[in-house]
Amino acid sequence: MRKGRRRRGVYLLPSLLTISNLLCGVYAIVAVHNDEYTRAAIAILIALIMDGLDGAVARLTNTQSDFGVQLDSLADLVAFGVAPAILTYAWAIKPYSKMGLLFGSIIPTALFVSSGAFRLARFNVQTRILDNRYFVGLPIPAAAAVIASFVLFMRESPSLVLFQHELLSDRVTSALMVVIVYALSFLMVSPIRYRSLKGIEIKKRQPFALLIGLTLVVSVIASEPGLVAFFCFFFYALSGVIRMIPSIRRHVSEPVEHVIGGEAGP
Repeated sequence: MRKGRRRRGVYLLPSLLTISNLLCGVYAIVAVHNDEYTRAAIAILIALIMDGLDGAVARLTNTQSDFGVQLDSLADLVAFGVAPAILTYAWAIKPYSKMGLLFGSIIPTALFVSSGAFRLARFNVQTRILDNRYFVGLPIPAAAAVIASFVLFMRESPSLVLFQHELLSDRVTSALMVVIVYALSFLMVSPIRYRSLKGIEIKKRQPFALLIGLTLVVSVIASEPGLVAFFCFFFYALSGVIRMIPSIRRHVSEPVEHVIGGEAGP
């Protein structure tokens, strides 16, 4: 056998989880075609779980590979790029196509998919040179989760039924969804850093209080899944922007201090 010969085959378990992620995205697209928007949103969130599991399993079993990285990116583009974009267009944009070019056209949909593809390509190129504790730009699964959880929040949350009918018309909801899509597209291609959850050690012993806290979180999610999921993912999307505020303030204040110091000199 020649030395350096490439091993053939793939790691089965992580690849199956990645394919499950892809199939959830395909199912979401079919559900949108059948006007089943709630099912489409749920399928995208299930794809998010599959995406987290395939990476965790690959790290735990030491079965990471370049093939797995590329397959994961292709699956992510379908499940977290194309599927939520089509869901957004069919549920919020198409019914109100007369709201203006930037709101009532395919532009937000195309921008979201393009930004997601750019985000995935940049991640694949930079994955070996960046700090694993952070992502550069909002991860596309998180962006898709914001959209999917917003759809569930607006369609299925019992506490929102009265609020939506009294304060938010369908057109306002549609416009809000489009604004969210534009913001997510910008955050995905931005240089803003987001904290990665890959560094969490699940094999080490953790404080007992953490288990109690997670149990409480699961209970709250079970009571209002759409509401809790939307705010969790929404605040994660905001977290990168909030982290940048101190550095922006320092950058703005430095020239001012320099000018003041110059005026105070002899």
